[in-house]
Amino acid sequence: MKFGDKLKEQRGRRGLTQEEFSEAIGISRRTLCYYEQGKTYPKNREFYKKLAAFFDLDVNYFLAEDEEFLTQAAEKYGRRGRSQARAVLEQASVLFAGGELSDEDKEAFLREIQELYFDSKKQARKFVPKKYRRREGEGE
Repeated sequence: MKFGDKLKEQRGRRGLTQEEFSEAIGISRRTLCYYEQGKTYPKNREFYKKLAAFFDLDVNYFLAEDEEFLTQAAEKYGRRGRSQARAVLEQASVLFAGGELSDEDKEAFLREIQELYFDSKKQARKFVPKKYRRREGEGE
């Protein structure tokens, strides 16, 4: 189940409208709609923690491995990093179309791909001229 589906389900269990929930959690109704439709995801981990606390759930319920990877990429490299990370995941998922790997092997493969992504970003940073580098922690 994707993040948006989980969010919508939990909101429904509480009997909250989008308006009530977005007000309670401190986001716009439009943002909530985008989350629930799967168009966007929260930009930082703090929001996932806030949701987990609101619904009295473990943060990992909302933060699936793919979503955590995308969030980390966005925190480190901004929107472009998130979009590149999403492309990596989409291209990697094509490899599983035949269904030959067990779920455990797929997860191991995806973890390795994610590590390679962050290692390559770190390595590539060494070759970017200083005047084009952003300061550490700065988002797009």
